[in-house]
Amino acid sequence: MDKIPTSTLKRLPQYIEVLKRLKKAGLHEVSATKISVFSNIHHTLVRKDISFTKVAATKTGYKVIPLQKAIEELLDWVDISSCLLVGVGHLGSALLGYQEFSQRGLSIVAAFDNDPQKIDTKVHGVSVYSALDITALALQEKIRIGIITVPPESAQLIADIMVHSGIKAIWNFTPHKIIVPPDIIVEYVDMFASLAVLSRRLAEQHHIK
Repeated sequence: MDKIPTSTLKRLPQYIEVLKRLKKAGLHEVSATKISVFSNIHHTLVRKDISFTKVAATKTGYKVIPLQKAIEELLDWVDISSCLLVGVGHLGSALLGYQEFSQRGLSIVAAFDNDPQKIDTKVHGVSVYSALDITALALQEKIRIGIITVPPESAQLIADIMVHSGIKAIWNFTPHKIIVPPDIIVEYVDMFASLAVLSRRLAEQHHIK
């Protein structure tokens, strides 16, 4: 399997959203230039990224539906991957209710927490179990993906449990950098870093005015 650059992987979902909009508008073909305009990504990058799908362009561009399907297959969004979530606070609960995940090949099949009032309940239809049951359920269901939405100080402990439970990929929504074996994939969603950029840029803009 070809190794695709991380930067490309992060841009491909934007193309899918553009293709969905064009399909909804009734368009059947699209050029790399038009995708570039709607995604605000340079057309040379668009062409390079799309080349990983092996979809060839015609004189008038790419077929919208086949290209969308090819990108989804490239991202492995066709086959639903089961995952578990640890930390059913405000953020964890919101993620459990996020319907778009299933359209991206992800299904949260179980959630875990250490709050007795949350254990043995359901949040957005997903059963909540004791954090002590992570390993047993992960091994039983052969779950490979774990989502961490616990307080930062607990992130490393949960990561350790996930690795011990056979989890191969971790989506960490805490700002805490976790230490895992080299064969474990970790993707960080650092909202505070994004907030830092947002607030600073806003302050700079206000200062200019």
